[in-house]
Formats: sequence, C-alpha cells, structure tokens
Amino acid sequence: MKIKTELINFPEGLNLDSGDRLDSFELMVESYGELNESKTNAILVCHAFSGNHHVSGENSERETGWWDEIVGPNKAIDINKYYVVCCNNLGGCSGSSGPKSINPSTKKAYGGNFPSISVSDWVNSQKMLLDKLDIPFWSFVVGGSLGGMQALQWSIAYPDKVKKVGIFAAAARTSTQNIAMNEVARESIRKDQNFHNGNYIEHDVIPKNGIKTARMLGHITYLSERHMDLRFGRKFQDDNSKVDHEVDFEVENYLQYKGDKFSEIFDANTYILMTKAMDGYDAAGVSGKLDRSLKKVTAQFLIIGFYSDWLYPPERGKEIQIAAMNNSIKASYVVLDGEHGHDSFLFASDKYTKIIEKFIQS
Repeated sequence: MKIKTELINFPEGLNLDSGDRLDSFELMVESYGELNESKTNAILVCHAFSGNHHVSGENSERETGWWDEIVGPNKAIDINKYYVVCCNNLGGCSGSSGPKSINPSTKKAYGGNFPSISVSDWVNSQKMLLDKLDIPFWSFVVGGSLGGMQALQWSIAYPDKVKKVGIFAAAARTSTQNIAMNEVARESIRKDQNFHNGNYIEHDVIPKNGIKTARMLGHITYLSERHMDLRFGRKFQDDNSKVDHEVDFEVENYLQYKGDKFSEIFDANTYILMTKAMDGYDAAGVSGKLDRSLKKVTAQFLIIGFYSDWLYPPERGKEIQIAAMNNSIKASYVVLDGEHGHDSFLFASDKYTKIIEKFIQS
C-alpha cells in the first residue's frame, strides 16, 4: 500500500472567518494510492473532531488509521483505484499549525492565543491544498460527523471543485443540545487548575483532569444505549483491572480508561477550537435557509445516517436531502442499522460498504 506523509507549507497565509489572519501555516497531509494521468480519481477524506491525517493502514508508530475499515486496498474507498488525501485540520494537534505551534511573533507556542477556526476556514485551507497538489477537482469529498459538515461545505463553497460528496452521521448545523454538551466539556477544561488560560505549555503542565472529563462526556454521546447495555450492562469491574479504585462498574472503568488515554494524546486547546468550530457551523448561512445555501451546488450527495445515532440522528440527514432535492440536486439518503451509535460511521458492514462503492462508481 503506497502511503505518503508530508508537512506542506503555505507561505501565502490565510484570512480567517474570525477576521484574524495566519501569515503562513502548515498542514500535515497523508495520501494513499496514485493520481491517474487525467487527475480525475482524487478523493478528499475529511476527519471528524478527534481524527487526524492518518486514515488507513499502520503508520511508523504502528497506529491503525481511524477509518481503516472503510479506506484501503479493496475496501469501500479503494486506494488501488483512487488517490485518497486527508490532512490534519488547521488548529489540530497532529502536525498541522495549531495551538502547539510556535507563534512567529512571540517565539512561544500559540496556546490559547491561536485564532478561532471555522469549518469554512478548514475547507478554504483544503482548497489551497487542492491547488498545491495541482489537482483540478475532487471526484469525491467525504467525511463523518464534523467531517461530513466539511464535505457539505465543500459543495457550497466550491461547487466547481467537487463532483460528489458523502455526508455521514452529520448535520447541516449543530443542535442546541449538542452545543450545551460541548460547553460542559469545554468548561471542564477551562476550570482545570493547569489550564492557565490555554497557556499550559509555558508552565510545562497539561489540564489532564479537564480534558479527561471532557472526553468521558463526549464518549457517552458517541455510543448508543443498546451498545453500552450489550457491552457492559451493569457488570461490576474486576478489582485487579480497575483504572481507578473508586469505580464499581465496567462502564465506569471503560470511560476512565478512554479519558486517561485521550488526555495523553490530544491537546486541550485543540479540543476547545474544534468543538467551537462544530458549534458555530450552520450550512444555512446568514439567510437561515438551507435551500438557499444549496442553490449553486452541482455535486451529487450521498447522505447516510444510523438509527442508533442520537448525537446526529438520521432526521438531520433527511433535512439535507430535502433541501438538496428542492434544488434538483441528486441526493441519496440511507439510514442503516449500526450498534455503535454515532461512531457507527467508522465501522464497515456489507451494506454500508456496497452503498459507498456503488455511489463512487456511479
């Protein structure tokens, strides 16, 4: 499997939605497969909140890509046929310019001073990547959750640069309930004594307890009640394998473990930036009408929801399909079984795989 990982510099910089500007920035990019001579087989994968550029296969640290069940040789998105690209989003913590990067004006890490980022900013930076790679258009832009929002925004912002989009377990806007839960998560980080207004790197600490709690809360929203019941039920945790001596149930131990691991690999400022971008996105724009925002869209839509997803339930995808069809956009809408709740978009099934394959090839 041909994999290329590279850090690409953009010295021309980027004007951000917030009114701020990055005079230059870098994106960590991973690509799979080969671009054909006509440059018509390029696919952009957009990662969700906690994802990164590593989509498929094992990297040098023997970490498996976050969408390895869907992207790879002879898989739904077949890298033997397509040239697949994914970048760590701007503001991320996996190599692209973000809060951990050095601010050229202060010679210190940006920390809490890294500018606010929007979904549109990500798409604009990805458009610059498309130009840098000298590719005329994406044949398919796809993502789940926050990645699905980016795919939708691509169809709106650059209608002549994308032929098809895949919007999985996503919505045109974040609900009030989602925003509320994200704010509780952010507050747990901000109130950690080691947060230091986002400048914890200068103090050589991390707000571990805050980001751990945030992840535990977030993880609950990604799972379905049925999946949690089947996996854990009300079973008690064996004393010899407890992460924390105060836990009683297996589900408590699981959340403690996930929170601890996440706090070791993910940046707290990035957590705040990413969730703020998610909360702020509304594909309907200033008009408040999604139909109007989709008027110039030319791409075909594949919208997939999952019955067990209560974070972005299937009806949120249906809203996108209705708005698309009101603009005579070809839009397929499918709801699938998936026991993993919101995370179901990460896991392959025969039906899920065949739907994606058929759509790309159509």
